[in-house]
Formats: sequence, structure tokens, C-alpha cells
Amino acid sequence: MNKNKKVYLDYNATTPVDPLVQKAMNPYFNKRFGNTMSLHYWGQEAKIALDESRQTIAKIIGAKSEEVIFTGSATESNNLAIKGVALANNPNDQKQIITTTIEHPSVIESMGWLKERGVEIAKVGVDSSGLVNSLEIEKAIKKETILVSIIHASNEIGVIQPIKEIGRLCRDRGVYFHIDATQTLGKLPIDVEEMNIDLLTASAHKIYGPKGVGLLFRRRGVKITPLLHGGGQEQKIRGGTVNTAGVVGFAKASEIAANLMEEENKRITQLRDELIGEVLKIKGAYLNGHPQKRIATNANFWFSFLEGESLAILLSLKGIAVSTGSACSSDKLQASPVLLAIGLNHSQAHGSLRVSLGRWTTREEINYFIKALIQSINQLRKTSPLK
Repeated sequence: MNKNKKVYLDYNATTPVDPLVQKAMNPYFNKRFGNTMSLHYWGQEAKIALDESRQTIAKIIGAKSEEVIFTGSATESNNLAIKGVALANNPNDQKQIITTTIEHPSVIESMGWLKERGVEIAKVGVDSSGLVNSLEIEKAIKKETILVSIIHASNEIGVIQPIKEIGRLCRDRGVYFHIDATQTLGKLPIDVEEMNIDLLTASAHKIYGPKGVGLLFRRRGVKITPLLHGGGQEQKIRGGTVNTAGVVGFAKASEIAANLMEEENKRITQLRDELIGEVLKIKGAYLNGHPQKRIATNANFWFSFLEGESLAILLSLKGIAVSTGSACSSDKLQASPVLLAIGLNHSQAHGSLRVSLGRWTTREEINYFIKALIQSINQLRKTSPLK
């Protein structure tokens, strides 16, 4: 193996900033550095950029520009959406929120925080392919339900949920509907009107934009309590000086992703399917998640008689970046709750590996990865105590 070769296959964790995005951001670090709340020329110049960025992203998701709120991350946006709705609605009455067993930690932890404060949390399970059954959501809804929160596509197994169907169900029952679109903005078509979405969260760094900037779409009329209070920025929903350069980068990244979506999905899907086909030829290799209903970038496997952590380390020594699950929790030794939720046992979950492709993944890189993977598996199985 070429020890100097570097292959990045962890695009679901984060992406490099697109050069066109970096170019769009550059002026806002020095020449156009004003505070968007200032009345002078520099401030108004920054405010114009902020307003234009808001309009760009709103158009991509079918929203009104005033319904887009910029935050510091998708994690902040998820906290704001879930806690904000819970704090603002039925303040003196019992309330329930419905979610699933495969959500991102920022959603799960927000739910846990609310549960400690008396909010009932109902978690709906998924089938062995990772799909949520909308009928189970319908059964869980009751008169105290104020919100249903569903991840659009899992950051770990990539499975795409029936968002439009669940959105219609929530709208008919008068319940707010939130989706975590962190892995799908720019990868799948999203129309908040057509899909009956009331709240949507996303992040720039998953679509070749900068880290440190996220968004919350809040449909007009949805009651929400701010978590950060300050100088009245972002319609008094999220206080704090706006990260203008980051917002400009987010808008540019969203625009590029929307324009390239069809072409990029076709190319990446073909590479991913070739990768899956080759990996499944390996004895004791299995695919996690639905074989078709998954985002183009994601492939997740488990390997018998192996530990995913050891496999990821060996691949890293060969210059290849992959992960054993969500990057937000991959330094923990517990089995992934998402993999346990689809029916894997602890041993199988610990033997899992997430491979995620992106804009600059090449066939040559996939071929190099397959060779390195086979070598690493053979090496580990020779000494595995799990056999």
C-alpha cells in the first residue's frame, strides 16, 4: 500500500470547504467586516449580505426568507427547535413530544433534558432496515402531543424517512413537525410547504460550507421560546452577533449543492453501489440500513469477528479516513444506539464501519479503499479473539 496516499471517506462527519465557498466568504473577514446591527455603511453592507443569504437558502427549501434563522450549528438549531417549542407551548399543561430511536445525539439529549422537566417523550422504533413506520407515529399521537421530531436521513446509516407522509399526518392532527435535515439539505429535494414541515434544522459544514454556522427554518406562526437572549438579532429568536462570513458561505454552499444535486447524486450513488457490491463479497460482511432508501453518500457495514474501532485505526494507518458511527460519539466505547435500534447486538454494532463518499471521491480512491479494507480485515481476523 502507498503509505503517503490519503483517502477521505468520512464526508458524513464533515466536508472540506468548497473553493468557491471560501472565495465568497473572504471579503467578509476584512473588507466587509461590519456588524449587521450597525447603522453605518459597513454594518448595512453586512446586513445586505445577510438578507441575500437568507433569501438564497429560503428559496432552496421553499420557505419565506423571514422564516430562516441562522444559528451556530445544527446542534444549536435542534436544541432551539425542540426546547423552544416545548417551552413556548402549553406552559402549564402536560405535553408530549414524539421522536424515534435513531436520532442524532443533539435531539436525544434535548429530549432527555425536557423529560427531566416533566415533558413526556415517546420514542418510536424502526424496522431492521432503519425505516420509521408512519402508522406507529400516528398511534403515538395524542391530545397532549405538541411536536413530532424525525431525522430526515440518519447520519450513521443514511436511511431516508417518509417525511412527506409523516408531515401530512402531523398537519392533519394539528401537531408541529420538525425534521433534522443536517444530512439531506443539498443532497435531497426539500420543499417545506409540500412536505408540511414546520421546523427544519441543518448545518453548513455538511455541504462544503464552513463550520460554526447552522440554520433553523421556523414556519411563520410557530411559537418558540429563544434559548439565547441578546441584542435582538435573528428576529429576537437567536441573540448574538451574526457570523456574516459563515452565513455567506452557507448560502453559497447551499446554492452550489442545489445546482449540482442531480449530477452529484448520480455519480456518487454509482460509486457507492460499486463499493457496497465489492464489500459484500467479503465473507462475514453485511450492510446496515435499507439497501435503496438511503442518501447517496452513505454506506454502513458490520463485519463478523471484528471490532470496528480496530478496523478504522488500521485503515487510518493506510491513509484512509472512515468512522465507526456518528462522529459526535465515535470516541465513546458504547455501541451505537442507532445500530442497536435496527436489531444488531452489541458485538455486531461494535464491528460496524461507516464509509461516506462526497464531491471529490474518485473511483481510484474506492479501489484503494477496497484493497486496504480486505488486507485489514484479513490481518485482524488472524488474531481476533472474537472467533
